[in-house]
Amino acid sequence: MIPKTHPRYESLLLRDKVKNAFKEGYLADSGMIAHGRGETFDYLIGEKTTETAKEACRAAVATIFLAENPVLSVNGNTTALAIDEIIELAKATDSKIEINLFYRTEERVEIISRMFKERGWDNILGGNDEKLEYIDNLNSPRATASKEGSYTADVMLVPLEDGDRAEVLVQNGKKIIAIDLNPLSRTAKMSTITIVDNVVRCVPLMTEIALEFKKEGKDKDKEFLESIVADFSNEENLKKSLAAIKLE
Repeated sequence: MIPKTHPRYESLLLRDKVKNAFKEGYLADSGMIAHGRGETFDYLIGEKTTETAKEACRAAVATIFLAENPVLSVNGNTTALAIDEIIELAKATDSKIEINLFYRTEERVEIISRMFKERGWDNILGGNDEKLEYIDNLNSPRATASKEGSYTADVMLVPLEDGDRAEVLVQNGKKIIAIDLNPLSRTAKMSTITIVDNVVRCVPLMTEIALEFKKEGKDKDKEFLESIVADFSNEENLKKSLAAIKLE
């Protein structure tokens, strides 16, 4: 049991979730390494959501609202850290959720599918019982794609992903929103919008922004949404994100 008085309580809680996900069989061992790598960059930005990340979140939500078929792609890490938050974001933005794993096994897919269904999200895409398509020019198990979801999606959120998939999806005409704490990564550079933040912070923030847009009726205001997207530059976003890293 982690005492709440521990100065690293929140960080240790996330580590515990990742460790348990591995023990429960739906997270690959390399997923623990990926979490540690991300945690390092989180230290460097002060473990908080920067103003730059908030701007990227607004652009991301606007892009999702403008989409015809938005899909939130989830893997083992995302499921372990933010399953409930992903479901809330999907509800707030009328998005689909699809499983996509680099180390794909029937067991891992089945466990993740069950976890979403236990939380009331019945239409989880990318499952074992679905006839999957495959993304051209992607030579890994992550080439799997639901025809209803990522195969035909125009906008995709790919939290905690890898660069080759982001690059190929962009080449296939999709707008890719990445969540990546490393602004120097291939994923960050190849994506349309990169949110340099911890998934446990930015996904709830995106839901908050989406609900705010809906309350104001701006989720249907195409001109308003397009203006937010037009004002966003991922190149500038990554430069500002790098500047936010504290090395002293």
